[in-house]
Amino acid sequence: MTVYSNDAEAAKAFSAKFQELKNEIGKVIIGQDEVVNNLLISIFSNGHSLLIGLPGLAKTLLVKTISEVLDLNFNRIQFTPDLMPGDITGFEILDENRNFRFVRGPLFANIILADEINRTPPKTQAALLEAMQEKSITAGGKLHKLDAPFFVLATQNPIEQEGTYPLPEAQLDRFMFNLILDYPSYLEELEVIKSTTSGKQTELQKIMHSADILQFQELVRKVPVPDNVMEYAVKLVTKTRPGSEFTTQIVKDYISYGAGPRAGQFLILGAKCRALSKGKFSPDIEDIKAIAIPVLRHRIIKNYKAEAENMQVETIINSLL
Repeated sequence: MTVYSNDAEAAKAFSAKFQELKNEIGKVIIGQDEVVNNLLISIFSNGHSLLIGLPGLAKTLLVKTISEVLDLNFNRIQFTPDLMPGDITGFEILDENRNFRFVRGPLFANIILADEINRTPPKTQAALLEAMQEKSITAGGKLHKLDAPFFVLATQNPIEQEGTYPLPEAQLDRFMFNLILDYPSYLEELEVIKSTTSGKQTELQKIMHSADILQFQELVRKVPVPDNVMEYAVKLVTKTRPGSEFTTQIVKDYISYGAGPRAGQFLILGAKCRALSKGKFSPDIEDIKAIAIPVLRHRIIKNYKAEAENMQVETIINSLL
């Protein structure tokens, strides 16, 4: 871990390291700049992300690449209908000396890819979400702390919905960002095919270590926020609620429930981190606007009228911005 003489020096170092991380990830992941940027913001804000994308869009490769350049342990858990909580958290066994010994599950890693989280029953979903919130698990009456830093990227397949268990809104709220992974452009896809069908191997450099990440997570918390930016974030969240004093007609017409206070917390944390990554010492309203959609899209519940008229949540958020 590098020791900095003051926070201003650490902030400059963070901006340079953030860009270095993006460049290194770009050696393997072609395109998807906004998704990569938001995933890194989520990690340094000590949050988690939900990624929605079709199969074959390199979700696993993306998370594995991030774990390599950050020098973190990585586990991928394939969520299936028969997966039990103990399969991910760990379980106790009776050893040869007739003593109970705890065997750690795959959750004991720095970065977890929870693949197709909506395919597993609510009990197993709850075990993962408890670990995300508490950064610890309880087994056999004992508390086990998870390794820090701890980041969960959960994925959902947007098309095959048979036999799935959609996450309740209260559990979706635990995720800082809801990111949409789309198809690459023609030129990006051409580059992907060229690079993945040759024998060329890409060597990735380790840009940071866990101690550096924890240090920068603390730095993000220290960033001062001007009053007008704080008020803008809180007012934006309040506007999403149909019965609030700041609500607009489009919200009254199409929204059943708006975002809760956790949305405001993540807007501010994400804006702080984005500002630092851009070399600024304090966030402005543009930083709030830049992350508003991934923070809010899974926290706003549309009503039947919105569904009937195919009104998109993103359209509503853009109107509020």
